[in-house]
Amino acid sequence: MSPTGRPLRPLTILFAPESAYGPTNNCVGIGDVLRRRGHRVVFAAEASWKGRLAPLGFEEELVNLAPPPEQPQDAGQFWKDFIRDTAPEFRKPTIEQLGTWIKPVWEELVSGARYCEPQMKEIIDRVRPDVIVEDNVVCFPALTTAGVPFVRVVSCNPLEMKGERVPPPFSGYPAGDQSGWDEFRAEYDRTHRALWSDFSTWVTEQGARPLPDLEFVHEGDLNLYTYPESADYTDARPLGPTWHRLDSSVRETEEKFTLPPGLADGGALIYFSLGSLGSADVDLMRRVIASLARTPHRYIVSKGPLHDEIELPPNMWGTEFLPQTRILPLVDLVITHGGNNTITEALHFGKPMIVLPLFWDQYDNAQRMAELGYGVRLDPYRFTDAQLHGAIGRLLSDMTLRRTLTEAGETIRARDGLRTAADLIERAATA
Repeated sequence: MSPTGRPLRPLTILFAPESAYGPTNNCVGIGDVLRRRGHRVVFAAEASWKGRLAPLGFEEELVNLAPPPEQPQDAGQFWKDFIRDTAPEFRKPTIEQLGTWIKPVWEELVSGARYCEPQMKEIIDRVRPDVIVEDNVVCFPALTTAGVPFVRVVSCNPLEMKGERVPPPFSGYPAGDQSGWDEFRAEYDRTHRALWSDFSTWVTEQGARPLPDLEFVHEGDLNLYTYPESADYTDARPLGPTWHRLDSSVRETEEKFTLPPGLADGGALIYFSLGSLGSADVDLMRRVIASLARTPHRYIVSKGPLHDEIELPPNMWGTEFLPQTRILPLVDLVITHGGNNTITEALHFGKPMIVLPLFWDQYDNAQRMAELGYGVRLDPYRFTDAQLHGAIGRLLSDMTLRRTLTEAGETIRARDGLRTAADLIERAATA
């Protein structure tokens, strides 16, 4: 290391993100800082991302998680289709989803890890990284057995790092009421132990250490997670010295956004997004849009992959993809599915939220925002106009909350999560 703490030579850094937009964009943001510092940044990306990362200045090493499809797919298409086809499961209580939705997701993730293990080994042999960064929830043994520092990034709600004094992940249960925690944990154990045991055995057969009990991924030599301190569970579940919180990790972009003329005047300006996966549920998108059309406000809508099937009324404008981090500073309120990136980005810019959780950690994010008073949690399939419209009205008129979130956003932005992450990865690579 130099006297300033920077590496004396350029590093080769291999990122292995999960195929969804959230983890990939998180790695892109951190990777761009490292690339600008002169390091070689390589992405072991799922094959549907072909051609999406090279224009950003990264090397692409493509990975198939299953036999290649006959026709090329859009980025992350497998998970978009999976969400669309399994959306009826989201209407169930979270404890009932453990066996019918959470377990099938783990099964797909485990299957992908098994399938691509030889590819991962070949990529590591070609790339010869100085450090490997994985932003995923499942173990790829090749990443932990390469003989270089391994960095784990958590782009999910921090309940993923479990503790007896915090609610179980995926439950959406309140932090202040432990009455259902043990039952949920027992059901998770019942539905997942056999799958975990088989996977842990396979992991050790590949030369990696056994997985921790009921965990599908190892901790790293360095561990990073993205969540603002003001919303974290640190007091109830302290973490070890290898763990570092990034209050936010907001990708920097030169992409511009200008408010469409049709939205220049009117009521409050509100951003609505169910994410690239949740928006695949077209019926739900139409339901929310129809309710919002009965308000006096203006809306920017992220329409998602099935945008051609979604019509917007006159008080709305939207497209398939939107530069979310350029839009959030402009709006008064965010209506979101509760994905970790959108939650942390909204807090980064000091915006209140209405959260309509659909799956995975979105229930935990929705509950956390509600119990901290940063937003309102609503059932996406059962809310009424009165509930949604009332929540919009309360959040827009709460000036105390707006001041609180504005101050929180200033603190989060000052902590500069992107450069904090880049600094820590550099140190891990040269320790």
